Amino acid sequence: MTMYGGDEVSAIVIDVGSYSCKAGYAGDDTPKSVFTSLVGSIEQTEDTDEAKPEKEADSTPDPKNGSKPMDVDKAKTKRKYFVGQELEFRRDHMELIPPMKDGIVTNWDVVDNIWNHAFRRRLLINPEEHPMLIAEPSTNSGQQREKAAELMFEKYKVPALFLAKNAVLTSFASGRATSLVVDSGGGSTVISAVHDGYVLQKSVATSPIGGEFLTDCMMKSLESKGVVIRPRYSFKKKEVSPGDYKVVDLDFPNTTDSYRLYCMRAIASDIKESVCRVPDTPFDEVAYANVPTTSYELPDGQTIEVGADRFKIPDILFNPYLSQTIPGVEGFGDSTSIRGLPRMVLDSVNRCDVDIRKELLSSILLSGGSSSILQLKERLEKEVMEESPQNARVKVLASGNSIERRFSVWIGGSILASLGSFQQMWFSKAEYEEHGVSYIQRKCP
Repeated sequence: MTMYGGDEVSAIVIDVGSYSCKAGYAGDDTPKSVFTSLVGSIEQTEDTDEAKPEKEADSTPDPKNGSKPMDVDKAKTKRKYFVGQELEFRRDHMELIPPMKDGIVTNWDVVDNIWNHAFRRRLLINPEEHPMLIAEPSTNSGQQREKAAELMFEKYKVPALFLAKNAVLTSFASGRATSLVVDSGGGSTVISAVHDGYVLQKSVATSPIGGEFLTDCMMKSLESKGVVIRPRYSFKKKEVSPGDYKVVDLDFPNTTDSYRLYCMRAIASDIKESVCRVPDTPFDEVAYANVPTTSYELPDGQTIEVGADRFKIPDILFNPYLSQTIPGVEGFGDSTSIRGLPRMVLDSVNRCDVDIRKELLSSILLSGGSSSILQLKERLEKEVMEESPQNARVKVLASGNSIERRFSVWIGGSILASLGSFQQMWFSKAEYEEHGVSYIQRKCP
C-alpha cells in the first residue's frame, strides 16, 4: 500500500463553492488562497486569432509541452478566461460565468479553470505530485463525482483523490461524527444530517436562499428607495482642492451587464455584512418602521442610511416570503418547496431515524459565509426550540470565529486529509486505472 500524505508531500484540499474557491495544504488551519468562483470569459473573434500564431511563434521558440496544448484548446473554443484577481480589472465584453447553480456544477469548463488557477497560480504546485481532497456538495450526483474524478486523473494526473461531502467535513471541523449541518453559503442553503461520518441522504434539504440572494434583495431594496450604487470602475475621484474631491463619471459602453452586476453586488454585499443582523422576533414592517438607522459610505462618497432593511434582509432566511415585498425581486417558481431555516431543520431531522433525532437537535452546526450574520444562531435556536418536542435539548453550535465558520468545510478537509488513519482511504491512480472511474462511488461514500 502506498502512503500519500507523508511528511514530505502534503495533500491539497480544494473547495469550490458557489461564491468563492478555497484552496490550501492539508494540515494548515486556514486555506492559503481564497478567490471568487466567478470566471470572466471573452469570446475571441476570428481576426484576433489569425494575428496570434506569429506572435506565439516569436515569443515561445522552445516547444514547451505545457504551453502548446493549452493554446490549441483556446483556439478551438475561442474563449479567453480570467480567474481570481484578474476580475478586478474591467475588460470590454467580459462576461462572468458562475461554475454552479443551486449547489450543482453546471459548467465544468469554469471549474477546470478555477482548479488550474488554484494549483498553478495560487498554490504554485504541480498537481501530479499531490493527492487531492475535493469537497463536494451533499446533493452531488454520481455522474458529477465521476466527472470530477475523471478530470483530476486524466487532465491533472493526480496520484490520488478523495471526494468528501461538505457536511461531513464541517462536522469533522467541529470534532463531531454526528450532527445536523446547516450550511448557508453564497448560492444556496443546504441542511444535512451527518451520522457517524456519513451524510444521511434522505435528510438533505436545500433552499436557493443564500448570501447572494440576500445581497440581491439588499440591492433591489436600496434601489427602490432611490439609492444609486455606482460600480467602482464607473467613476473616478478628482481632487478639486486639498481634501475636497469631485466625482467624475467614466463611460464604458462595452461593459457587460454581468460584470456591472458583479461590481454592484460586491458593494451591496459589503453593506449587508456591515449593517445587517437577524431580528430577535419575526420581522414586522410596522414594528420596525422607526428603528434607528445606520449610516454607510458608498465608494463614490455618498452616505446612505439603512433602517428597517438591516433586520428585514436577514429575516428572509427565516421567512422567505418577506423577499416578495421588495420591488423587483423575482418570485420563487414552485413556491411550496421554499421554507425558512427552522422549518427546514425540523423537516430534515424528522426524515431521520427516531433514535438519532435527539442527538441531531442537540448538535446543530452552522457553517458557510451567510451563517456569520449576527444573532443568527440565537434566533435559530429559539425558533427550533419552540417547534420541537418538549424534552428535546436544542443546541445550535457555531464557532465564535467567523473565519472558521466561513471556511469550516475547508478546515474539516484539512483535518481529514492530514489524519494518519485516513491515508488508506485515498482513491489512487492505480485503482483508477484498474477499476475505472465508477470505482469512486465505492471508495468515497
